Amino acid sequence: MKAIRVHEFGGMEVLRLEEVPMPQPGPGEVVVRMHAAGVNPVETYIRAGKYARLPELPYTPGNDGAGVVEQVGSDVSEFKAGDHVYTSGSISGTYAEFALCKKEQAHPLPANVSFAQGAAMGTPYATAYRGLLQRAVAKPGETVLVHGASGGVGTAAVQLARARGLRVFGTAGSDEGLKLAREQGAHEVFDHRAPEHFEQIMKATGGHGVDVIVELLANLNLGKDLTILAKGGRVVIIGSRGPVEIDPRNTMQRDVDVRGMILPNTPPAELASIHAALVAGLENGTLRPVIGKEFPLADAPQAHRAVMESKAFGKIVLVPSKVGI
Repeated sequence: MKAIRVHEFGGMEVLRLEEVPMPQPGPGEVVVRMHAAGVNPVETYIRAGKYARLPELPYTPGNDGAGVVEQVGSDVSEFKAGDHVYTSGSISGTYAEFALCKKEQAHPLPANVSFAQGAAMGTPYATAYRGLLQRAVAKPGETVLVHGASGGVGTAAVQLARARGLRVFGTAGSDEGLKLAREQGAHEVFDHRAPEHFEQIMKATGGHGVDVIVELLANLNLGKDLTILAKGGRVVIIGSRGPVEIDPRNTMQRDVDVRGMILPNTPPAELASIHAALVAGLENGTLRPVIGKEFPLADAPQAHRAVMESKAFGKIVLVPSKVGI
């Protein structure tokens, strides 16, 4: 089969399309024929060797994907060949025509959901759910601000917050992004290019402040986030690209919390509950993954460039059936 392989950490050029052996399922494992593979910012950090947890070289990137079960291990009763699934992790990597997964990493993909949409679930939606509902403990009736509400995690957070009964604010950096955030359910949207957008957000709360902030670029926003939180407010840090300076007094004055998270730290039982909720959301239509761009498998370098652009909307996916040149 064809797969993207990385033999050394570095720039986008280290992503190479190669022929590799087909994976074979062992006990508790399934092989999935990938129809779509999700591309996430974290995979660019890993590829560059700038992440806390790095795989052994060589490796095939990717945790997220969706497709059809090809084979199951001898003791797997939860799935059978032909089942549609999405993946939230992979033993062999999802940037490939086939991926080997533990049975716990595969989840039912409802018939009303496309493979590309399924590839958006594993990291973006699970991250948004974990951050918003498990770490920040957002409650119905509270106001939540989603920074970067037009990206993969951002659109997921907006949809989850709206379904949970929160008042949802979202920021984006273009007219198209602001429109998308509103379409996904944001009650109010703010252009983060505007120098006064934090003041606009505070004014929109009537001076009360926001209860929860889903922060996707903490190195840029955290210092100001702390000035617009309500008493007892929480910032959950999902993404950051560097250090930031804050004034600790802004946490003291209103008893606010700053909570970090990375998805791999999620306990197995909590992760299982996340995906049970996500599958239900797909089935009832409250979760509707937005697909931004699709790339052939050979264009993984271009997909890594696209996922890091500020104008990226929705989910970036690779389509293994479109191998490319």
